[in-house]
Amino acid sequence: MPKKISNALTPLQVKNAKPGRHADGGGLYLLVKASGARSWVFRFMLNGKSRDMGLSRCPEAIAIMQKSQSDQLTLAEARDLAAIYRLKVKAGIDPLSERQKALAEAAAENLLHEAEQVTFQEAASDYLSAREGTWRNAKHRQQWHNTLRDYVFPVIGDMAVKDVETQHVLRVLEPIWGTKSETASRLRGRIESILDAAKVRGHRTGENPARWRGHLDKILPPRKRLSRGHHAALPYRGIPDFIVRLRERSATGALALEFLILTAARTGEVIGAEWDEINFADRTWTIPAQRMKAAREHRVPLCERAVEILRQTHQLGRRHLFPGPRGGAMSGMAMSMLLRRIEDAVTVHGFRSSFRDWASETTSFPHEVCEAALAHTIGNKSEAAYRRGDLFEKRRLLMNEWADYCASLVVTCDNAEAV
Repeated sequence: MPKKISNALTPLQVKNAKPGRHADGGGLYLLVKASGARSWVFRFMLNGKSRDMGLSRCPEAIAIMQKSQSDQLTLAEARDLAAIYRLKVKAGIDPLSERQKALAEAAAENLLHEAEQVTFQEAASDYLSAREGTWRNAKHRQQWHNTLRDYVFPVIGDMAVKDVETQHVLRVLEPIWGTKSETASRLRGRIESILDAAKVRGHRTGENPARWRGHLDKILPPRKRLSRGHHAALPYRGIPDFIVRLRERSATGALALEFLILTAARTGEVIGAEWDEINFADRTWTIPAQRMKAAREHRVPLCERAVEILRQTHQLGRRHLFPGPRGGAMSGMAMSMLLRRIEDAVTVHGFRSSFRDWASETTSFPHEVCEAALAHTIGNKSEAAYRRGDLFEKRRLLMNEWADYCASLVVTCDNAEAV
């Protein structure tokens, strides 16, 4: 019968050991890899099965190495641990399963500790990183960042997100609830979304303190609704006179605004337009899906005046059709500020309504052609499923008539001068 090995290794042998497995006895082995890396392994037999357990990941070993400020166990320390585990095996305890359970509990405790350290600002950053890539509207993304920066972070940004309660949400909302109702309402929803996401990530528990229905609606008064209703629009009968006054101005913003009116487009579609979207030969402007509200490519027929405007701005040699003074795209406020100086109390977006009223009341073009000109989606799903075309040629006729109407007083003035 072979003699049992006990304390076969010496500290010098451990230091100079070559790659391979070196037995010390009692189930303890020194494992040396070809790279020179060393580790201690305890082999034991339990329930008829042989198992190996690396000692360096055991909670007792980790505690010993932390105390000695070392990343390896000494021979003596490894022997002490092996002796402890031999006693456990003798008692029917599986030290490997015990180690796995301890490590899982430690990991869970670490996660809980990390979760307790996550601040509201960090939770907001996580939420924005995950979601803002799905938002096509750059203005919407900027509003999220700005409102959180200006109203929320100074109050609860450094708080642990798990500790945010109703009183903290109220500290953010109450100062602006009565004076900036629209902003406050949107801000409440943003806080609610961030806290919901933090709960899913395991960073907080319990009810959402920013919830409106059945919670904050019992504390805060109903917000004041904006009274403006739809976008204020200039009656279509006033468009020809407005075009005359608009052409008295030579700024790029004036050209952009006239182009917007002639194409019945939205502000973002115009100021974000680049030259690769324009086909001068076909007199067509193709707006890519990612810049459209309905996320669908839209072709716009260009009238003679619209092409003339583009030929003027093309000479500027910039990337965008209507560049800003410092390069890049024109500011979204440029046309609005110009409009205020010419015709106060109406909005840029309202010109789409002017066009729609004119088309309905003065032309015989079908409803679907007028709606297609505005890039409106088809509400009836059955109708949408069967319609494949974009009524482009019919829309070209419609937009040419609209251009003639817009310039009707301009033509009259030119004729009067000629006489």
